[in-house]
Order: sequence, then structure tokens, then C-alpha cells
Amino acid sequence: MKRSLGLLLATSLIATSLVGCGESSSSESAQTAGNGDVIKIGVFEPKTGENGSGGAQEELGIEFAHSVRPTVTVDGKEYTIELDWQDNQSDKTVAATAAQKLISDGCVGVIGGYGSGTCIAAGSYFSDAMIPAIGTSCTNTNVTLGNDYYFRVCYLDPFQGTVMADWAIEQGYTEIAIIDNIGNEYTSGLVQTFKDEYEAKGGTIVTAETFQTNESDFKAILTNIKNSGVKAIFAPTDYVYAPLLLNQAADLGLEVQWIAGDTWNNPVLTEDAGDNAEGVVLDCFYAEGGNEEFDAAFKEWINSESKYLEANLGTDNIIGNQAMCYDAYMVMCNAIESANSLEGTAIRDALASITVEDGVIGGTVVFDENGDAKKNTTYVLEVKDKAFTFVEEVTHGE
Repeated sequence: MKRSLGLLLATSLIATSLVGCGESSSSESAQTAGNGDVIKIGVFEPKTGENGSGGAQEELGIEFAHSVRPTVTVDGKEYTIELDWQDNQSDKTVAATAAQKLISDGCVGVIGGYGSGTCIAAGSYFSDAMIPAIGTSCTNTNVTLGNDYYFRVCYLDPFQGTVMADWAIEQGYTEIAIIDNIGNEYTSGLVQTFKDEYEAKGGTIVTAETFQTNESDFKAILTNIKNSGVKAIFAPTDYVYAPLLLNQAADLGLEVQWIAGDTWNNPVLTEDAGDNAEGVVLDCFYAEGGNEEFDAAFKEWINSESKYLEANLGTDNIIGNQAMCYDAYMVMCNAIESANSLEGTAIRDALASITVEDGVIGGTVVFDENGDAKKNTTYVLEVKDKAFTFVEEVTHGE
């Protein structure tokens, strides 16, 4: 089913109730999905822990989408959508518990989330319960691999790793250092795909540095990089490490071109690193200006209540993850209506064959046999004057 973005945004003007950001809908209602006129869609995100800020950014995208489209129609009956927010705490063990809670709450589908590791940990629970999930920014290939019930609207690490490796070579950085977070599926997967493409194009990895999750002192590895003499670093870490790396590098007098992945597209980067973030280059899922109608509506919504603005770290800037969350929510709604059913298997089957062109921001959504969105476009951004500025749109492959 297609719906124009304009129609959906117009609908949002008459929406009268929103689930508060960070509140648990499941604690406010004892109704199970499909009971009465209410169905539940689960939100699987980190509210706390290492990725808490990333989860908060994504929740805004989902909540905005919910304000735009608060209902679905199934078999001629209109159902109000209730968002069931569950915090996976950026932890793989807690992720399993959060997934089971969404299942026991009777959610007809799940959206999320930020962090590939937690999504991988939750995936088998959704599959076993036959509840479809749509990933928002979880780019590691293993999220959907072998799981018929996990889909995603974002591109994958092999794609963005290839794009950023090509960009580095094109800019003349034929020697580079890389920084890997051991045990982090996102970082390690992206490092490997970057390395493969970079070396295939004639580049040399001069030094490969690693660190453990929750480390905060990077002076030793940054000193190694400084001594290597490279002019660029590829560091696709989670955003929480970005200011630490940049600030400590500045303290050491290490002046290089920093290259990162989509996770650095977070206001924490510019907020905590300040001038030290200037010149950082990264890729992201969506860049402001890509859809002016969406941009204007999202900014108006963010500024409508102080809690939204506060959750977005005091700015109405849009990051790529928020557009992906908007799309994931809209695709889930389309699948429910296309299936004309509240049964998980029917919704899953609808997702597998769906094509969503209107009402989504990141381009037409069609899933391949693995449940991955067929996407071949990313946006390269550079930090200038403490803001993410558009550099170029890159299309790679078919």
C-alpha cells in the first residue's frame, strides 16, 4: 500500500496523542496486541548504557513517525498503534530479556535498533516467536543472516566500508591507520570490509590498533599512530568513543584526517569534541536536504516540545538514523495493512514481498532474500563549524 509523504504529514497535524519519549507504553496498558482497537509495535532500543544517546536519537525518529501515522487499518477496522518501549541497555544479555518482554506483551512487530550486537542477540527470540522485526541502523551482515523474521531498512557494512575505502584512496590517502574495537560486531565488521577494499585498491594499512569496550584512555594507540607517520585514520567506532579519540589526539598533537562510519553521525561528536571534530569525514544513511518536506515537519515536531529538543541534545538537526527509523515504522505499517492481518507470519510474508515508494525518506524500500533493503546510496558528510555538512552522494554497485 502506498501513501504520499504529504498525506501522512498532514495526518500528523490532527494526531492527538503521542507516547512520551522514553516512557513504557506496556506499563500503561494491559491490552495485548489486537485486543479491542489497539495493537502494539515494539521498540527495541538502548535507552541506557554505551549506546544510550544513539538509542535516544532513534526513538525520536520512531516517535515522530508514530505521530504522523498513529493508526493502521486491518480487515476494515482501524487500530490505534501503541508503542511498547523496551530498553536493551546496550547489553547483549539484557537484549534477550527485552526481546522476550516485547514478545510476551503481544507486539505484532518490532522496530530497532541501534547496535548490531544487541540486534543479533535478540534475533532468534523474534524468529522463534514468529514476530517480524525491522532493523533501523544495525549494519552488520549477521543481523538478518539466517533469520527469516529480521529485516532492515539501512545499508550494510560491506557497502559503507567499500565506499569509505574508495573515498580514502580517491583523496590520496594511500597509507592509513585503523582502529578496531575488539568484540564489537559493528566496528570489527566495518574495519574488515574497509581493509579488504582499501588493500585491493592499492592502499597500505600501516598500523592496526585495537581497544577493548569501555576503555577510555587511548593515548598509547594514538601515540603509535602518530609515530607511524600516517596522514589518515579509519575509526568506525561507536559514537561514544569519538570525542575521546579526537580530544586525546589533539592533546598529543596528532593532526590527521579522521574517517568514520555512520555511528559518528551523532550530535555527541560535535558537542563533546568541539573544535577537535572539525574536518571529520563520515558516511550516513540520510543527509538533511534530501527531502525538504520531511525535514521541515521533523524540525517543527522537535521544536514543539522541550523534551524532544532535549533528547536531541538541544538541536533540531536531523541525523541519518532518524530517517531510517521513520522509514522502518512506515514500512511496518504498510506491511500490516498489506497483510491485512495481525498475525506475525502474514506480516513477515508481506515484508518479504513489499515495495514501499511513497511515505519513506531513504529511497524505495525493497528487501532481498536475506531481508536486507536493496540500497546502494550513501551520503558523505564533513564536520564544519560544529555541524554535519553535505559533501557528496555516493552510489556504488547496482
